Amino acid sequence: MKIICIGRNYAKHIEELQNERPENPVVFLKPDSAILAKKQPFFIPPFSNEIHYEVEVLVKINKVGKYIEEKFAHKYYDEIGLGIDFTARDLQNQLREKGLSWEKSKAFDGSAVIGEFYKKESLGDLTNLEFTLHKNEELVQNGNTNAMLWTIDELIAYVSQFFTLKKGDILFTGTPAGVGKVSENDILKGTIANKQAFSIKIK
Repeated sequence: MKIICIGRNYAKHIEELQNERPENPVVFLKPDSAILAKKQPFFIPPFSNEIHYEVEVLVKINKVGKYIEEKFAHKYYDEIGLGIDFTARDLQNQLREKGLSWEKSKAFDGSAVIGEFYKKESLGDLTNLEFTLHKNEELVQNGNTNAMLWTIDELIAYVSQFFTLKKGDILFTGTPAGVGKVSENDILKGTIANKQAFSIKIK
């Protein structure tokens, strides 16, 4: 399986990081070794002093597809979840300044939290889906898919031009504003449509 991630899909997040708004979705990959094992803590890696949380709606692909038309994209997933794209922001900024790729800052071991998945029918309107991230019981990210620059179906149609989607692949759809640094002993809890999707301790 592969993890396909979308960057810069929420305008306010683009603004908070002072990035340029893209004409097309920004796409990058994480390897399967990036997946944080279930019920395991996240260990801050020694190569970064500024690990940021980025909560994201996840889509689990349920069959093989290539060059998928947007009108058929809904047939390629039936489960929606929530996760975190951990980012070594200091390392990412260094790499970007040099015009280098982001992988070391985005795809390191344990950088992909994959929470619970729910049948999409149980979540209501996927274009108006609320999700949150709390850090130590404080609300730090409060997102809604209605603020996406590209919808789930538009993203599936776009990325399938470049990558064959396969059963079990996970699509990270981008993060809203409110990203920030994690510290040792923080507790991160994510909810989607008022359902708890994960709880992660930082070490």
